[in-house]
Amino acid sequence: MPTLPDNSRLPAWFRVPYRGGEARREVRGLLRSLQLHTVCEQARCPNLCDCWSRRTATFLILGDRCTRDCRFCAVAHGAPPPPDPAEPERIAEAVARLELRFVVLTSVTRDDLPDAGAGHFAACLQALRARLPDVGIEVLTPDFGGSEAAIAAVLAAAPDVFNHNLETCARLTPQIRSGAAYRRSLDVLATARRLAATRPQPRPVRTKSGFMLGLGETAAEVRQMLADLRAAGVELLVIGQYLPPTPAHWPLARHATPAEFEAWARVAREEFGFAGVVSHPLARSSYHAAEVRAAAAAAPSQP
Repeated sequence: MPTLPDNSRLPAWFRVPYRGGEARREVRGLLRSLQLHTVCEQARCPNLCDCWSRRTATFLILGDRCTRDCRFCAVAHGAPPPPDPAEPERIAEAVARLELRFVVLTSVTRDDLPDAGAGHFAACLQALRARLPDVGIEVLTPDFGGSEAAIAAVLAAAPDVFNHNLETCARLTPQIRSGAAYRRSLDVLATARRLAATRPQPRPVRTKSGFMLGLGETAAEVRQMLADLRAAGVELLVIGQYLPPTPAHWPLARHATPAEFEAWARVAREEFGFAGVVSHPLARSSYHAAEVRAAAAAAPSQP
């Protein structure tokens, strides 16, 4: 298995202390026993120790192999297995045992499936709602090939947050995001926002997205991403630092400083009107997802 980049090369603000302990071991054991995948492990998230020590995890559904091969991502790619019809119930069991109040479901991209995996997302949501009707749920979806029917199927299963990541600017997208398109991602978010606003939903739905700094984007391109996301109706935003998972991945352009992340957070809130923003080097799409949603809960839904 390829190794993580040498931690000694990271700036001091990015070094994460190891947190072991019984809670972390219990989470690992539970996930293994239920044969569940997490993006925490598959994407080599730097926050794994922190999250697992707090008995939380982000579930990776539809297998652990992606049909795309993005140059920033550590998730394995190749021919994935068929969806496991028992996975939704196992996820509900894990959430019940962990006593989670907020759950994040994400997936590999499944271009091989007729509905791109939307039906399986819906099945997982339905299993969670049946077992734990009050749990908060965020879905972090692939682009479903831009299918409105797929987006509608996921929304019909009543997530609280619909998240799809923009990842990077328009100029870099063709080089970094395998099979993806900048405009398609914006259209997915705009469609989710429109459907949530115009069709009766069992629960109010917030739209969310995120992107990384350090891939080679310019300040002007960051501003353009903020403008494009707000034009698509996105309300919640996460900005984090890119770290190459291995030397074979897209090279790191630079480490953005904590002050720069704070400055972009102010711009996002004050100039563009995002209702909830998390922007710092360790920020990831699902990290402290409940807090991001809670921070925006009191704000009116953004136009």
